[in-house]
Amino acid sequence: MTSSTQQNFRIRSFVIRGGRGTPAQVRAMRDVWPAAGLELGGGMLDMPAVFGREAPVFLEIGFGTGQSLLAAAAQNPDKNFIGVETHRPGVGALLMGIEQLGLTNLRVFRVDVIDVLDKCIPDNSLAGVQIFFPDPWQKRRHFPRRLVQPEFLHKLAVKLQQRGSIHLATDWEDYAVHMMQVVSASTEFKNTAGENQFGSRSPYRPVISKFEQRAIREGRSVRELQLVKK
Repeated sequence: MTSSTQQNFRIRSFVIRGGRGTPAQVRAMRDVWPAAGLELGGGMLDMPAVFGREAPVFLEIGFGTGQSLLAAAAQNPDKNFIGVETHRPGVGALLMGIEQLGLTNLRVFRVDVIDVLDKCIPDNSLAGVQIFFPDPWQKRRHFPRRLVQPEFLHKLAVKLQQRGSIHLATDWEDYAVHMMQVVSASTEFKNTAGENQFGSRSPYRPVISKFEQRAIREGRSVRELQLVKK
């Protein structure tokens, strides 16, 4: 942490939320979780053992209801995906999708991603990280709580393979500016669109999620950054 404000709390990927969800989501948590769910207590992941094969692994942080992540996993069967989300109904919805689509290349954690990175993701093991529409923490006094910070970017660099990627997307202009400042100051990543330039849509964001639909309705533009580890 680099400031007294940041020292007063631990940065988290998103607000931890509860809620049971629909009966179908509750059933999925019971029936599908044993095969697709991951726990912190399992320690560092052996990726080939988790997925039953060797393949590039992508981590998505804060997948919401999982629409985009499910589509990405379905459209990229040659890649493995891990989703992290704390909202129980969102996890239940993702598990329903895994079952309905018969996906074997998608696993999920229901805990904060900081714990996942620290306790479960080996160094140099990820092909990519996706953070789409993170909590913007709009009040100025809450800006230090935003997930995309220099120390978090460094943490991701440690977990990514050489030439591994980070894809960021937000519909809040001031957060886009903040992300650009953090990215531009990093010595560990290259902005693939060029210095101080926003990029095109991520190929691993194949559908318009409810967050993006709301942004469009409210007249906000989605800004994206695509980075590669040097």
